[in-house]
Amino acid sequence: MTPSPPVLSVSSLRKAYGDRMAVGGITFEVGRREVVGLLGPNGAGKSTTINMLLGVLEPTSGTIHIEGVDLASRRVQALERTNFAAVYAPLPGNLTVAQNLRVFGLIYGVKGLSARIEALLTEYDLQRFRDTKCGVLSSGEQTRVSLAKAMLNQPRLLLLDEPTASLDPATAVDIRDRIRAFARQGDSGVLWTSHNMYEVEAVCDRVLFMSRGKVLLQGDPKTLPGEHGHDTLEALFIAVANEPLALERPPAP
Repeated sequence: MTPSPPVLSVSSLRKAYGDRMAVGGITFEVGRREVVGLLGPNGAGKSTTINMLLGVLEPTSGTIHIEGVDLASRRVQALERTNFAAVYAPLPGNLTVAQNLRVFGLIYGVKGLSARIEALLTEYDLQRFRDTKCGVLSSGEQTRVSLAKAMLNQPRLLLLDEPTASLDPATAVDIRDRIRAFARQGDSGVLWTSHNMYEVEAVCDRVLFMSRGKVLLQGDPKTLPGEHGHDTLEALFIAVANEPLALERPPAP
């Protein structure tokens, strides 16, 4: 049997704005049942990369395949396998929880939508908020609604940009556990950006460190710091932010 393609395959992806290179030819994959952390300081190119994966930005060059489907030539088929959540992209606040889920479910063409909404309201502990407008929910409640929305079409590729930012520790743990369970129970993969290195170690199977539009380092978040002479992932993150050129050289034996 032919092996299934990765959930996400990115090859030589570039995005330039005139003479400024925002993303400079990155190549990586996200496998099935894998959570991959996309890390780096502000301005590293993470959000630009996410926006190209979502089809919001057109790459200058390179390719993106979602479950083997080319995003450039088969946009609708590729994106119907994808979904996204971020705390800075809240759902319309004047719609109730149930209304938001229905609107986005219709956009994604979800079959059996009413039953799918009920299942998600239960799974994300949102039954009591079904008729509450999203704009009056707490940040933790809004995050759960955003995740429920992101699960509507049972995506193969789930993109999460700072999903637990501004959440209290208990709520953040709950969200992390839900995402880990989602990745483990099917054939989906998750690309996760975060500045919380404790969270990354707890959630991610593999990490990619970006700096100045390039993937500088990648590997297991638990062992990668030691491979480059640092005790913690946070220390390595700081080194990537402050001394990226030094890290481009192989570590000393």
